[in-house]
Amino acid sequence: MKRPVFMAGMGRARLPALLLLSLMGLAGCSTSPNPSLYTIAPVRGTEQSSTPKVVVLQQIGIARYLDRTPIVRSSEGYRLDVMANDWWGEPLTAMLARVLVEELGQRMPQSTVLNEGGAVSAKPDVTIELNIQRLDRDSSGALLLAAQASLSFPRQTAPVLRSFRFTVPVTGGDTAAQVAAASAAVGQLADGLVALMTQPRSTR
Repeated sequence: MKRPVFMAGMGRARLPALLLLSLMGLAGCSTSPNPSLYTIAPVRGTEQSSTPKVVVLQQIGIARYLDRTPIVRSSEGYRLDVMANDWWGEPLTAMLARVLVEELGQRMPQSTVLNEGGAVSAKPDVTIELNIQRLDRDSSGALLLAAQASLSFPRQTAPVLRSFRFTVPVTGGDTAAQVAAASAAVGQLADGLVALMTQPRSTR
């Protein structure tokens, strides 16, 4: 039995309309707003005169929950609060390394501060290793930076180990206020690292 001719004709007639509706549906799904990109800014500190000649900042380790493009607002209360449409402008490890190298160089103008991941290398007088454990808001809403540092000196057999914990108020409810507080906390971390490098120590 032959199929009616008008059924095939109607199928061909409806095809462009159905295709147009599908394209319109796809266009509607792709109209999500572009993410806002943020960066931690270097914070100036007090310059020191008696400092090591060459300082090398090794690759920074960060907690895995922070290792994502969206900015983590808080990790309190057994819940990860992530800002889905507010992103870091570059990988957080690379950003922290770049900012800390600049901050350490500003505080120690007589020193050469290098990033181990960069193209320039030299024999260091101090090697810095860092773990960033937290960089988000605590239960009070303040920005909390928790870190561990290891500083190795050629004439010392054991590295200098130190834990840091900085709390900075967030003056505002938007993401920019949190990033500003994070910038201040990273500046305080740079101050702490400089203090470790410039304090008197035994050569044993």
